Amino acid sequence: MYSKREEFLWGVATAAYQIEGAWNEDGKDESIWDRFVHTPGNVADGTTGDIACDHYHRMEEDVALLKELGVNAYRFSISWPRVLPQGRGKVNEKGVDFYRRLLDKLKENHIHAVVTLYHWDLPQALQDTGGWKNPESVFAFQEYAHLVFSRFGQDVDLWITHNEPWVVAFVGHYEGRHPPGERDFATALCVSRHLLLSHGHAVKIFRGENLKTPIGIALNLSPIHPFSHDQEDREAAYRFDGYLNRWFLDPLFRGQFPQDMLDWYAQKGFAVLPLQEEESRLISQPIDFLGINYYTRHIIKRGSQSLLESEGVRLSNREYSDTGWEVYPEGLRELIVRLTQDYAPFAIYITENGFAYPDVLEDDGRIRDAKRIVYLSQHLRELTQAMEQGYPVRGYFVWSIMDNFEWNAGFSKRFGLAYVDYHTLRRIPKESFFWYREFCTRKKTIMT
Repeated sequence: MYSKREEFLWGVATAAYQIEGAWNEDGKDESIWDRFVHTPGNVADGTTGDIACDHYHRMEEDVALLKELGVNAYRFSISWPRVLPQGRGKVNEKGVDFYRRLLDKLKENHIHAVVTLYHWDLPQALQDTGGWKNPESVFAFQEYAHLVFSRFGQDVDLWITHNEPWVVAFVGHYEGRHPPGERDFATALCVSRHLLLSHGHAVKIFRGENLKTPIGIALNLSPIHPFSHDQEDREAAYRFDGYLNRWFLDPLFRGQFPQDMLDWYAQKGFAVLPLQEEESRLISQPIDFLGINYYTRHIIKRGSQSLLESEGVRLSNREYSDTGWEVYPEGLRELIVRLTQDYAPFAIYITENGFAYPDVLEDDGRIRDAKRIVYLSQHLRELTQAMEQGYPVRGYFVWSIMDNFEWNAGFSKRFGLAYVDYHTLRRIPKESFFWYREFCTRKKTIMT
C-alpha cells in the first residue's frame, strides 16, 4: 500500500494510440482504433493515428523533453496489440522491447513510470470475436495483464488497470463515437460489467505476483449539478450521476451497481443482473488508489428526449475550452471531497487534467497559451487546498506532455504543454510548459 513518506508525483500523461504511431510496424497488429480511423467519417478532420506523434521512433527525444520539463512522473499506456498482436497467445518481443527501453530510459532520468494497461486500443482480433461484449475478452485481458506484470512489474512505480471504462462502454457501444462504433445500450451495460470483471482479475493477478507498487484504476468523473432547485431537475441530475459516476464507483468500492440505476434501467426495458457474490468480491477487492480524470462538470435538467430523461445545460456566462467543456476548477476539489466522504479511497491521484485551446506558433517561434496557464493554476490551487485540508491526494498529471491525436477529434484539438508541428513532428515547448516546470520545481522543493 502507498506510504505517505513516498514522493508526491508531479507528472504528465499520454496514451499509446495517441502518440506512438508505427501502427503496423515491428509485429504490431491492428487495434480497434486502427480499424475505426481507417473508416471514412469516423474522425472529425479525417486524420488517423498511423503516425500520430511518432513517439515509437522518437522515444528518447520525448524522454529528454520530460527531463527538460522537470516532472518526476510520466503516465503512459501499453499498446495491447503491440505486445500481443492477436490479443492473446504469441508474444511480440519487439513490442515488449520498446517498452523495456522506455522504462529503462525513464529510470535513467529518475522519472517514475506510471503505466496504464488498457487505454482503449483493444486488439482488432478480439473485436472480431465480439470484443468486450464477449466474456472471453475478460480472460484475454487476464493473459495480457499477466504478461505485462511479469515482464515489467519490477520497473513500474504505479499501475492503472483501465482508463475511463465508462467511455469504453458507453461512448464506444451506446453513442457510437468511439470504436467499435456500436449504438446499443444493452451492449454498453454488458461491456461495463466485463470491464469491471477484467479489472478485478488484473488486480488479483497483480497481488499474486507479489508486486509491492500501488495498483488502481482511472475513472472520468465529474460533479453533477441540477440546473434548478426543481425536484425534476434534481432527480435528473442524480440519475446522470448514477450513469456517469456511480455506475463504476459503486461496484469498485461497494461491490454492487447502484440500485436506483438498476431500477431505472429495468423500467426502461434494460434489465441488468445484479453482481453475483463472486463477481462482487472480485470487483471490489481493495485497490491502492483511485485515479480521477477531471476536465469539467455537468449541469443537468429534466429532459424527455433521452433514456435518462435528462439533458445538459450550457451556461452563457462561463468560459469553455476548445472541446466545449466548461472551465470549472472548483469541481476538482468538490470531487476529491465527495469521493473521500462517499467511498474513502486509500489514496487519490489526479491522473488527467488539461485544457484544449487552438494554440498558434507565432512568427517569433513562441506559443503563448496564457489561457492554459490560467486553467492549470486555478485547478492546482483547488488541488493544493484539498491537500492542505488533509485529503489523500498523492499525485497530479497534466494531459498532456504534447499535442497528439485526440481520438475522434483527430488533430483538431491541442492539449499539450509542447506544441507539435504535425508536418515536421517537431516538439516546441509552449509557455505553459515553462510555467509548469517552474511550478513543479517549486512544489518538489516545498514537499521534500
